[in-house]
Amino acid sequence: MPKLDQLLALLAAEPDDAFLRYGVAMEYAKLGQFDQSLQEFNELLRRHPDYVPGFFMAGRTCEQNADPEGAKSFYRRGIDTANRVGDTHAAGEIASALSAIE
Repeated sequence: MPKLDQLLALLAAEPDDAFLRYGVAMEYAKLGQFDQSLQEFNELLRRHPDYVPGFFMAGRTCEQNADPEGAKSFYRRGIDTANRVGDTHAAGEIASALSAIE
C-alpha cells in the first residue's frame, strides 16, 4: 500500500491528528498534487491554528505551484503565529522564506 494511502487510512480514523494531516499534506505535495496538499494544509490550520510548520510548508507548496501571493500570505500568517506562540526560530526561518520571494 502506498504511503499516501496508509496516511489517509490513519487520518480517516483520527481526523483531528495534526501530525497525520500534516503528513498527508506533505505526501500530496511530494506527488505534485498541490491543490489537494493545500486543501489539507488549510484544514490542518483550521483545526490547529498554532501549528507553525503548517504555514511554512503551505507557503512552500504555493511556491512549487507557482503561486507567490499565496505563499506570501501563508508566510505572513506563519510569522505572526510563530511570534504569538514564542517560536522565534521558526519566525526567523519563515521570514527568510518570505524575503526570498518579495
